[in-house]
Amino acid sequence: METYQIGEVAYGSVTGLEKYGIFLTFDLGYTGLIHISELSEHFVKNVGDYAKIGDVIPCIILEIDEKLKQMKCSIKNTEYAMDKETFIDHGFAPLKKQLPIWIEEKLKEF
Repeated sequence: METYQIGEVAYGSVTGLEKYGIFLTFDLGYTGLIHISELSEHFVKNVGDYAKIGDVIPCIILEIDEKLKQMKCSIKNTEYAMDKETFIDHGFAPLKKQLPIWIEEKLKEF
């Protein structure tokens, strides 16, 4: 019988979004949670920036409770999360990117 393994990438269907994470269902009757702390290395304002209900997303399995068929998962540092973060404003990151451009423009004025 096929089972899931810690560390492997599994594809889950998003069934719920809460302030604290994303709920998923998997094949073989498993359910899972991606806690908000496992979405990104950055501060996460909105869980909905990373997935919508009905999306099927890849995630890394961190823990498995075989008895309850529940898994703790992560998308932190995955290609999926990095693609999503391209469009997410992370605090001062946009300013850090823009600051050298502004400095250069001001220096040209002098």
